[in-house]
Amino acid sequence: QVQVAESGGGLAQTGGSLTLSCAASGRDAEIYVVGWYRQTSGQQRDLVAAITGGGDTNNTDSVKGRVTISIDNSKNTVKLQMNSLNTEYTTVYYCNVIPVPGTDAWGQGTQVTVSS
Repeated sequence: QVQVAESGGGLAQTGGSLTLSCAASGRDAEIYVVGWYRQTSGQQRDLVAAITGGGDTNNTDSVKGRVTISIDNSKNTVKLQMNSLNTEYTTVYYCNVIPVPGTDAWGQGTQVTVSS
């Protein structure tokens, strides 16, 4: 069982920055792949960026140059730094941890609100 906890959301101003953190814990906690997702319409969640335990990253076209994803394997933590924020970034961000292929766990989400 892996537990996932996000933190770091909150209120930011347009043009500002926020860093979200995703921590995996539990008996089987390890990181094969971690993805950060943003809630879009309804219950849909779109991938923002992903990183493997080895540090290989993938950023979606919509955020390239604006987000940096990083991993600290010693702490089972993945951070998502978001820069040059605008109001379009306002939504709930979720972390998905894949400890081993075939299993995954979601966090509860963290709200990001960007004011104009």
